[in-house]
Amino acid sequence: MNDLITKENIKIENMIYEVRGKQVMLASDVAKLYQTETKRVNEVIKRNQKRFPKDFCFQLTPTEKEKFLLRSQIATSSEERNNRIHGGTRYLPYVLTEQGIMMLSGLLKSDVAVEMNIKIINAFVAMRKYVSNSLTEYNQMLINHENRISLLENAFNKFKEKDNHIFFEGQIYDAYSLMLEIFDKASKEIIIIDNYIDKNILDIIANTTKEVMLITNTFNNIDYYKYKKQYSNVNLVINNSFHDRFIILDRKMLYHSGASFKDLGKKCFAITKIESEEILKSLLNKIY
Repeated sequence: MNDLITKENIKIENMIYEVRGKQVMLASDVAKLYQTETKRVNEVIKRNQKRFPKDFCFQLTPTEKEKFLLRSQIATSSEERNNRIHGGTRYLPYVLTEQGIMMLSGLLKSDVAVEMNIKIINAFVAMRKYVSNSLTEYNQMLINHENRISLLENAFNKFKEKDNHIFFEGQIYDAYSLMLEIFDKASKEIIIIDNYIDKNILDIIANTTKEVMLITNTFNNIDYYKYKKQYSNVNLVINNSFHDRFIILDRKMLYHSGASFKDLGKKCFAITKIESEEILKSLLNKIY
């Protein structure tokens, strides 16, 4: 997407989010592109409410507002993030759909708004095209890799409520919370296979009383030795046989993690329960 529209080195597409199944932009971001104040945009929306039905414009809930803060915490400074989310007020921010932005540009009657409106609409079109192309490529991948269809469908299309989960960038707490829930399913033993063992995974297993075996290819981490001085539920095993990340509970249940435990929630990934006893036995043979 290197050819996407930019203004002052900011990609307009990066200002487009999906909320309630709709692609939207924050009113504060629209105001920035229109070179006007967020207060001015909010005033136009409030004074012309009949022109902005819910399909055009709506206010974020407190939960949605916090998600916006989490998504933008890496890309923006705290000052800029506060301005984008709060718009200089304590009220819940407005977001506008593509139709709402078209309506807004007509009401503002600004040459800058009209010019920038064309670029914004093109950005929405580019985003839809990008999503459509991504779905097409994904479907083609399924066709070309029939032996992986079952796993991919479980990961993206047929997730069982308690067994398979997909997390998007920023869902750090949710990912760690699920990991604790998975560990709680074990009665006696947890085997964790990850080539990047660090303080993050140690913080998680400190909350369980089960016996834990950490399997990694190399290890040189002072945090582990500090952990061992206080806790006795962990044993470390060096094994160079693995690339992916796995969790084995009581040698009976098997989970696959698309991300290393040190990176939970940093990017989109899936945690999937693997039902195949043959795969489980193969992994245990590699371990023992």
